[in-house]
Amino acid sequence: MLKQLLAKLPRKSAKSDTLDSLGSDPCNSTTNPENRTQFTSTCNVISSRLNVVKRKSWAIFPASVASGGDLVEPHTAFKDVSNSDKQSLLLSKLNLCCAVYDFTDSSKNSSEKDLKYQILVELCDFIASGSAKFTDSVIAAVCKMCAVNLFRDFPPKYHSHIPRSESEDEEPLFDPAWSHLQLVYDLFLRFLNQSALDAKLAKKYIDHSYILRILELFDSEDPRERDCLKSILHRLYGKFMMHRPFIRKAVSNVFYRFVFETERHNGIAELLEVFGSVISGFALPLKEEHKIFLSRALIPLHKPKSLGIYHQQLAYCVVQFVEKDPKLANIVIKGLLKYWPVTNSQKELMFLSELEELLEMTNMAEFEKIMVPLFRRIACCLNSSHFQVAERAHFLWNNDQILNLVVQHRQVIMPMIFSALEWNSQNHWNKAVLNLTQNVKKVLSEMDKELALACQTKVEDENSKSSVAAEKRRLTWERIETAASCQPSTNNHSGVTESATYAITC
Repeated sequence: MLKQLLAKLPRKSAKSDTLDSLGSDPCNSTTNPENRTQFTSTCNVISSRLNVVKRKSWAIFPASVASGGDLVEPHTAFKDVSNSDKQSLLLSKLNLCCAVYDFTDSSKNSSEKDLKYQILVELCDFIASGSAKFTDSVIAAVCKMCAVNLFRDFPPKYHSHIPRSESEDEEPLFDPAWSHLQLVYDLFLRFLNQSALDAKLAKKYIDHSYILRILELFDSEDPRERDCLKSILHRLYGKFMMHRPFIRKAVSNVFYRFVFETERHNGIAELLEVFGSVISGFALPLKEEHKIFLSRALIPLHKPKSLGIYHQQLAYCVVQFVEKDPKLANIVIKGLLKYWPVTNSQKELMFLSELEELLEMTNMAEFEKIMVPLFRRIACCLNSSHFQVAERAHFLWNNDQILNLVVQHRQVIMPMIFSALEWNSQNHWNKAVLNLTQNVKKVLSEMDKELALACQTKVEDENSKSSVAAEKRRLTWERIETAASCQPSTNNHSGVTESATYAITC
């Protein structure tokens, strides 16, 4: 029937004339009224028969980015369109998801939020299925949709002067829009995981500025968001090899700002966790750039008061470096001694644990370079009035590797340690520490009995000399006080000075 209707239409001889006639308005033409009526009915039939899939003409991006052409209505399911239309439908759905809604008020745009949620689920499934073709326009659309939804300014941090370690028990803040954000993160991660994605083509959109915005998101208060960002940053580092130096530099800048300026950042632990796996993949010999990253970015992270939040991840990164190059143990231990806490006992416990792990991997040549300042610090820890610090320092002697290092250099180390142990025996208040002190003294005596006796004798001599000096000072001050009390109320300054001088010289 359609062919019969088309056959009744007036025809023109030239093809160009046909195109011109289609571009004009047939309803206003001066042709026969009968033909005009037939043409109108024919248009209605063609429209009803051929318009199986509704289409819309909109542009997601500028013409330089988008592929142009009509896009399939975004509410259509992927299964309801042909394979040739799926790419267009993908662009339509990505464009629809660029709309951002206010989740602080649950009563606003509830239907639109539900629709966007369903479309995000469809997009995640479609990309995971591997059916998508990552053309230039699709990559641009995905990157734009993720940027619109994820890149946002966080509310200001009130009480930013309060160290994070003092408020660790505060409950984390959860983003009310997480139901949508989670799906966007999931979509972006699946997008990056696709082997069909050409990194050379995608780097035009995932550039340095894009990566910087992703790194800014690590300061989110929501731990769920930071957990998603870990996977994304790790995948970006693995996929885009041309961006690796920039990512390392950008993360270093985040650490610098945290250590030397703000001491306030929510994502240090997550960034260190990502770089723990990155460091394990460094090739040998280590580049000078990587050693600089260790000395200038990682070691200063021991300084902030909030070390406890990320110390586990930091220690793992540092140990990875020393495992790859044992010569770095000297640099790391010197850094620990530089930032060693004086009044923070909890940080001191962390330092001692990390120090033990580093000493297990330290060779003899590197140990010789730092053993004197190192064991001076350990001697101070043995005498700590905080019983946990003192106990942890005593436990170092239970480590066979550390004990072997001490045996090789006992002539230097034992005299420094024996004085601290003797002080504990006479003055420490904690019984557990006293028992540990006796055990360490026994270990040292078994190591070298003659040297232990010599150290013991030397300590006793020093103690006796100190007692004599203290008694002499006491008597001197008594004579000064007596001379001062014997002076008349008129305060004869010359007499007082002479008596005091005589007493001091005595």
